[in-house]
Amino acid sequence: MSSIQNQLDTLNPTQREAVEYTEGPLMILAGAGSGKTRVLTYRTAYLISKGVDPFNILSLTFTNKAAREMKNRIEKVMGTDARNLWMGTFHSVFARILRSEAQHIGYTNDFTIYDTEDSKSLIKTIVHEQQLDDKLYKPSTVLSRISGAKNKLISPAEYQKNPYITADDEAAMRPEMGKLYQIYQQRCFKSGAMDFDDLLFNTNILFRDHPEILYRYQNRFKYVMVDEFQDTNLSQYAITRKLAAKDRNICVVGDDAQSIYAFRGADIQNILNFEKDYPELKTIKLEQNYRSTNTIVQAANSIIEKNKDQFKKEVWTQNEAGELIEILKANSDNEEGMLVANAIFEDKMNEKLQNKDFAILYRTNYQSRAFEEALRKKNIPYKMVGGLSFYQRKEIKDLLCYLRYIINPTDEEAFKRIINYPKRGIGDTTVSKLFVITEEQGTTLWDVISNIQSAMPGRAASAIEEFATQIKSFQILLEIKDAFEVASHVAQKSGILKELYDDKTPEGVNKYENIQELLNGIKQFVEIPDNPDKSLGAYLQEITLVTDADTKDKPEEEDKVTLMTIHSAKGLEFRNVYVVGMEEDLFPSQIMLSSRADLEEERRLFYVAITRAEKKLSMSFAISRFRFGRVKPCEPSRFLSELNKNYLKITTKQISNSQDRQSFATIKPNKPSTSIIPKNKTVSYVAPADFKPSDTSVLSEGMKVEHPKFGFGKVTKMDVSGNDRKATIDFNGDIKTLILSFAKLRIHDN
Repeated sequence: MSSIQNQLDTLNPTQREAVEYTEGPLMILAGAGSGKTRVLTYRTAYLISKGVDPFNILSLTFTNKAAREMKNRIEKVMGTDARNLWMGTFHSVFARILRSEAQHIGYTNDFTIYDTEDSKSLIKTIVHEQQLDDKLYKPSTVLSRISGAKNKLISPAEYQKNPYITADDEAAMRPEMGKLYQIYQQRCFKSGAMDFDDLLFNTNILFRDHPEILYRYQNRFKYVMVDEFQDTNLSQYAITRKLAAKDRNICVVGDDAQSIYAFRGADIQNILNFEKDYPELKTIKLEQNYRSTNTIVQAANSIIEKNKDQFKKEVWTQNEAGELIEILKANSDNEEGMLVANAIFEDKMNEKLQNKDFAILYRTNYQSRAFEEALRKKNIPYKMVGGLSFYQRKEIKDLLCYLRYIINPTDEEAFKRIINYPKRGIGDTTVSKLFVITEEQGTTLWDVISNIQSAMPGRAASAIEEFATQIKSFQILLEIKDAFEVASHVAQKSGILKELYDDKTPEGVNKYENIQELLNGIKQFVEIPDNPDKSLGAYLQEITLVTDADTKDKPEEEDKVTLMTIHSAKGLEFRNVYVVGMEEDLFPSQIMLSSRADLEEERRLFYVAITRAEKKLSMSFAISRFRFGRVKPCEPSRFLSELNKNYLKITTKQISNSQDRQSFATIKPNKPSTSIIPKNKTVSYVAPADFKPSDTSVLSEGMKVEHPKFGFGKVTKMDVSGNDRKATIDFNGDIKTLILSFAKLRIHDN
């Protein structure tokens, strides 16, 4: 007991209160950097020190790594008894329970757990058997729909009876979704398999249909603790609520301000409405931040206070004030990459920092390209977290292999990758025959496929002949077109763009955007001032040197700048953080502007990004981006305007190195400015002094309006989503969709 008492003496008063409050429901609202892991660790150790059997403690986490680290810490304090704790992720803990109780729901104890690829493969087979359109019923789309239903505890039978669900499927032109869900579950059951979602779904069924089993586990788990409670879905919360129903000793730890996983099924209402299920709830707020400077903490507070759905808390710190948050304004996305790389290089030199002290955080993975290239040019090693290197992504390699092959048709690795992509009916057996013929004739693969009718007559020969003809047509362009024109033509005529465009799932959209980002990079290459060689061959030589650098990075080299999405960064911290791409429609994302709830989640995501930084925080935006082969003007994110200006330092840096300027600056830089708002056509309007917003509740299609930034426009469309009304407005050809509860509009008489 003395050992744990010594540990408790290191806690602040609020942390200690949370540790020692063990009886009854408890909610610990843990602000960013407030030491919640420490509190959970000591709370578990404190329970054991009071005589609670570790077998009677259930601690649920969201990662196995977190569970291992926590158990190791507890073991250091309490000894080997800690090994008897039931501690792990939701899926691992309830899979363990299902292994013991599977016979009660018709499974054997050795059931198989399908991973995502197993599930997609099964769905693909079912779609084929049902003779459905595999472009409408893509495995990823079907699996996502099924997963969403299971997370909300909707069975196949309930799914098919629900008129709202079936109406959504019919509107999406997928009326057979419910039937696929039913068949999928039947096939999993027949195979003795459960997918990840089934581990939770079936645990709920087990406890619902067998109260005696539930009672047994209620007696087993007298104390239930849940970490990252804001990220739980309905299925997860239902299980924990049932388990804690007898003794009501449930402790949930989380931060509603960091709830950012709604797209995975997380329901912020679980934490916001927790008190409704436990009226006797004790709430303790951990508000002292030990991670960040006061400037960063207060800036984060100034953002999150804008959200309506939240528990009010005031995070504070005794740390130093620290540097102001620097806002970097770039002329283009590539210049943004170089500005950030230069800033990292300067800080490393001036402050004697390591590469691993830096992180670059972005909203979506496709933004990584400009930063990868800029870091490589500065010889700064980096690592990608939560996503492949841009040039290692499948869709990027597919297109690059087409480009490689039209330049060098003896490139066998490129050939093997593209010969049947997009699918043209050429299987592995045929490809193997081609290589055998090449060996037998002692010639090149290109010679064989160029004369395929004489070399290998048959059904496959026609498809191969069409492929060879297509490659020859691409090769003709090499002599008359620059790299961008060739690449754009190949992307379109090969069928790659259509293949990805037709996939409307988030994964498919992301791949399509990645291809567009690659084409943007090629476009910028050919527009580099004084570039003497704009050919595809010159581009591939440059890009090959870039990608070759990846293979030289040894796995054990950990001193690297970290590049990751903000979602992937949750739970991590870095000395210096760069939050990039701070532009409207990028962050906040355009697809997250349909309701106040969506916008508030984006704001919570921004809060998470800010609070990853310990000592220095920088943000950047570009006033133009290459999108779909052309320059698109951008405006700064509304989130920048929401930050308290007392904590900001707004600067416009120029590319100092002439070589950097030639490689990256495709647009002439503006004169230095201290304004966040770029001077481009979308934001050049200056509202008159008497501007006063109108009541937009009367706004309707066809009305003329005035916006303080965008000027005069006409309402072309009105949408209603829940309590939020949106207006699509044409500002002289610049189309904007605005949420009326946020937009400031003055209505003018027609």
